[in-house]
Amino acid sequence: MKNDLTFKKTIVVGAGAMGIGIAQVLSQAGATVFLYDIDLAGVKKALEKLEKVMERLVVKGRLERPESREILKRITPIEALEKAEGAQVVIEAISENIELKRDLFQRLEDLLPADTIFATNTSSLSIASLAKGLNHPERLIGIHFFNPAALMPLVEIIPSMATGPEIVSGCKSWLTQMGKSPVVAKDSPGFIVNRVARAFYGEAMNIYEEGIASPDTIDWAMTSIGKFKMGPFLLMDFIGQDINYSVSESVWTQFYFEPRFRPNISQKRLVEQGWLGRKTGRGFYTYEKGSAVSNPIKDEALGNSILERILALLINEALSALGDRLCTLEDLETAMVKGVNYPIGLIEWAKKIGPDKILQILKDLLDHTGDGRYRPTALLKDWVTKGKLEIK
Repeated sequence: MKNDLTFKKTIVVGAGAMGIGIAQVLSQAGATVFLYDIDLAGVKKALEKLEKVMERLVVKGRLERPESREILKRITPIEALEKAEGAQVVIEAISENIELKRDLFQRLEDLLPADTIFATNTSSLSIASLAKGLNHPERLIGIHFFNPAALMPLVEIIPSMATGPEIVSGCKSWLTQMGKSPVVAKDSPGFIVNRVARAFYGEAMNIYEEGIASPDTIDWAMTSIGKFKMGPFLLMDFIGQDINYSVSESVWTQFYFEPRFRPNISQKRLVEQGWLGRKTGRGFYTYEKGSAVSNPIKDEALGNSILERILALLINEALSALGDRLCTLEDLETAMVKGVNYPIGLIEWAKKIGPDKILQILKDLLDHTGDGRYRPTALLKDWVTKGKLEIK
């Protein structure tokens, strides 16, 4: 437990998987947490699940029983937001519905003083759109935890154009105090991780749709040769095809149908069929007794070509994000390693492969397919021409 937290009294709105996970993070760090949800039964169930999590941590020796009791004691369910007096930070983790979130923040503005920070855990909505209509838009900021919040170190901090700079620095310091790895991103579709990682899924599906390799062979290449912890197809099945497709479509739409983010028809058909992955027993994989049925072709040459092609798209998007001044180079590398468990940062990987080789892979794909998704970013071309990476 930390005793030096910048903000010690908090509200979490929404008692779903993300909400209770965030409440756990805050309480374990020593903050007092008021937990609110319109579904009172849902709050009770969430706390019961958290009690079981705490018990498992005690059994495994990761927590002492008195400490686990204190963590649970610091989380107080409330039936009305009016009962959360003195809160310094409110974090909302309700459904991804812009009107619901706006209504919540406008209601909170009537209840809480002007210096209370409003944070949204949105993964896809613009922070500016949520700040619209607030009397004090400077207090609203994106604080995007990754699931499971208690385990994943990365947190994306997203200020809107109106967010006060002291709010950004204060939240970054606070999250660091809690042991998290915060990164700061511009208010742009997908922020860092959900933007750059689209290529991991999208290019894997392109390779599959072109008949070059099966999902299990592509996953084998990415895990056995590339050392990713999970291949793109198994990861999509784990996340849920419906959720993954929805994020892809949202980012594509918000970027005005940029070809780099175009969703894949193979995934759309899975969603339409209701084959959503592990939770339905079928997705890109079929499942027997909870395990994916896999029989990859372990061809090293094929595997290396798959890995290099997907990496080329990932690196190109990472450089596109840096060219757009989405975030710093350091924050980009941190986000991809600590947010989606990539083996190394993408720019570090580009240096190992060589930017000239990445550029050639993209040019060959663009020439062969004519597809704009393979258009090399200006920063990559400049890197090759000048012999060094210059980020303005």
